[in-house]
Amino acid sequence: MTVLAGVSGWLRSRDTETAEWMDDPDCDLPTLLRTYAHFRIVNAVVAGWRLTYLTELKPRFTGTSHTLLDIGTGGGDVVRALARLARRDGVRLDITAIDPDPRAAAYVDSLPATDGIRYRRASSADLVTEGAKFDFVISNHVLHHLSARELGAVLADSERLASVLAVHSDIRRTRLGYVLYSVITGIFFHRSFVRDDGLISIRRSYLTRELDAVLPVRWMARSQPLWRTLAVFEPAATTTAQPN
Repeated sequence: MTVLAGVSGWLRSRDTETAEWMDDPDCDLPTLLRTYAHFRIVNAVVAGWRLTYLTELKPRFTGTSHTLLDIGTGGGDVVRALARLARRDGVRLDITAIDPDPRAAAYVDSLPATDGIRYRRASSADLVTEGAKFDFVISNHVLHHLSARELGAVLADSERLASVLAVHSDIRRTRLGYVLYSVITGIFFHRSFVRDDGLISIRRSYLTRELDAVLPVRWMARSQPLWRTLAVFEPAATTTAQPN
């Protein structure tokens, strides 16, 4: 019964009201910092970025160096993993990882420096204002946090910032995923927000068809194994051919 507590209508519809603990600016800071540290393990297991790298990023590499922007980087573990994957393929990713939350900025600043990764306390709108441009724009577990207005703004910013591809990866809401996540994280993760916020995240997340319905015209929602959904925008694919 504990596992299913709070599952409104057995996850038939998104929970757009419940806020995650870590989004509270007054949440317990040591618990939040442990959560950032735990993300390295959780994302490695459930976030699917190795597959996303192989199917979305790597096929679009055209040289030995590319730029990448990570929106809402949190603990920065995803960009560190992507930098390692690219390096093994002989490609350098020059990464800018941004997060407007000062607590996330302080956490990543406390980590050992990683060659090619620059952390900034900033929003996607800030970089648009600066006229920045990147080959790739990504995010992980950001979309379900956003209101409809915020989602539209981040996607519009991504279109302006990405020259090759924008891909936002998020959880896909399923009953089995909810139960498994509750049980596994209840065993292995304590004194952090990983379990409670993760369950809220699942309740807030989109089904692929739901995300597709709210994406702008030039975006596509794609399902991915292990209960993932990608929002993908490819500028080159949407360019209209000019008549001769």
